[in-house]
Amino acid sequence: MKPPVVAIHWRHFQEATMRYVLPYAMTLLAVAVTVPAQATDDVATLIRRQSQEFSDASASNDTATLSKYLDDRVIFINEGGDIATKKDIVAPGPAGPKNVSNHLVQTDFNIEIHGNVAVTSFTDNATVKVGEQTMTPRFRSTEVWLNEGDAWRMISSQTVALSDDPPAHALNAAEMDQYVGTYEAAPGLSVAITRQGGQLFSATNGAKPTPLLAEVRDVLFTPGQPRARRVFERDEQGKVTGFHSRREGHGVEFRKIG
Repeated sequence: MKPPVVAIHWRHFQEATMRYVLPYAMTLLAVAVTVPAQATDDVATLIRRQSQEFSDASASNDTATLSKYLDDRVIFINEGGDIATKKDIVAPGPAGPKNVSNHLVQTDFNIEIHGNVAVTSFTDNATVKVGEQTMTPRFRSTEVWLNEGDAWRMISSQTVALSDDPPAHALNAAEMDQYVGTYEAAPGLSVAITRQGGQLFSATNGAKPTPLLAEVRDVLFTPGQPRARRVFERDEQGKVTGFHSRREGHGVEFRKIG
């Protein structure tokens, strides 16, 4: 005698699957989704801590910490444009001068994680004390961190200095009038410097005038453009004859024509 055939209707099978199996599957899916997100948060926190510790070590010349966080193949470009290797960075340097301290604090920290590669950007806010004097330069950096299985290490870094306007030196009306005139670098490229009350203005090829301030005598700058300077020249009688428009040591000469 054949055993009875137990018939399972497909719809009932589907319902059973939905009732018992699906919640379990959804639980697994939730775990699968949650873990990477948590892991990403942990990586971001870890790298941010390591990056700040690296900045601290740079300020204090802590070569042990620098060596710990640098990959052996790192390419490092500092704010001066110099390219350094790990060997260059961790080499012992001379002791810093007395009564000079440097403290770096990171702000504007951003991070993008792509598997075993993390890219960061941030601002290093420095407080440099020289005796009773204090300077507060700022630097913007990008770093690339790589994890090849044992730890996150810096494989690349590039930093630029963020320029600020220098303190302005006050000029009286007679001093400002010495710069007033028209200057030409080449046909079709001219600059007109005018004075309106107690303020100098500059306009290139008839464009809207912008203010000019003096850093020191014969060195003028446009507020908001701290990387550029106008260095004026005088003849033997002390009369202004022109200026050099300079940026990062390069410039164009403008001669006074009127």
